[in-house]
Amino acid sequence: MKTYLGTFLVLWLLFIACDDSDFEESLEITIPVNIREIKPGNIKEYVTATADVFAIKKAALLALAEGYYRLALNPRTGVPYKPGDEVKAGNTIIYLDNPELENNIAFESKKLNLDISQREYEKQKSLYKKGGVTLRELKNAESMFIEARYAYDNARIQLAKLKIRPSFEGIITSIPYYTRGVLVSAGQLMANVMDYSTVYSDVSLPAKELGRIKAQQQVIITQYNTPGDTLYGVVDQVDPALDIQNRSFNAHIIINNPDNILRPGMYVKLDIIVAAKDSSIVIPKDIILSKRRGKTVFIVEKNAAQERVVTTGLENEQMVEVLNGVKKGERIVIKGFETLRDNSKVKIVR
Repeated sequence: MKTYLGTFLVLWLLFIACDDSDFEESLEITIPVNIREIKPGNIKEYVTATADVFAIKKAALLALAEGYYRLALNPRTGVPYKPGDEVKAGNTIIYLDNPELENNIAFESKKLNLDISQREYEKQKSLYKKGGVTLRELKNAESMFIEARYAYDNARIQLAKLKIRPSFEGIITSIPYYTRGVLVSAGQLMANVMDYSTVYSDVSLPAKELGRIKAQQQVIITQYNTPGDTLYGVVDQVDPALDIQNRSFNAHIIINNPDNILRPGMYVKLDIIVAAKDSSIVIPKDIILSKRRGKTVFIVEKNAAQERVVTTGLENEQMVEVLNGVKKGERIVIKGFETLRDNSKVKIVR
């Protein structure tokens, strides 16, 4: 009887032990995760700053003489020039009519006198070669020709003051309003013209970046109101010394703006590329966890999460270069990693 009882007790204990094991296995949690195969990629590291942009070419066109105001017609539109119109170098935007000054200049008379003097001088040179006139007579003719040319050039300069025109191609940014025919005094502002197909920014950077920012580095420019429009520029100059008051230095950046997306006075974000690598192991920055033993990520092997400590290199706002800890072809967890532990069971969600 005792023998049967002992055997029954042993069998019952074995049954309970096996049943508990199956129960524990049934309670083990499988965590859903998204994965990505690790592939080589490119990465760039930036120094980021913000700054205003300015036109490289700009001019305030002033009245250089007194005259009666008359706004010129834009040959492209057939209507008077207005702010926003493109203007070629030398195109007249505004006329300052002054009949009295034009009469006093006597431009046509000086032009005719120049022509006569030049012909006389050429004639005297020809005669002098043949011995027909003296050297004094030749020099007198030359002197008269030179004086006539100076008088003509001066008349042309004086007449040019009655036309308001830029010296470069650009866009009219403002035209102060004047009634047609009103008398304008010399020195008054007539128009502002800018060429902002190329703009620049002067950006202040912290002292720690002084050795990293160098001339000819590429710059990526974005404007906060139009983040989809990406422009490119280059570091043109870097100040070698720090500002003693704020411990910063200045960099001068030239920006290509062919479609005039940027306007002078806009506020932009500047990403200066200070380092770049091709064919590196690159992973999203936000999947890296900071723990006591270092930066970690999770790799999936045989439906289980394996925690890896990684060493990182270049990084930017989105991506990080991994130097050690993971390798090409492994499957890294990009979603669902927050609750994982080493050897956690996972279910891959596509």
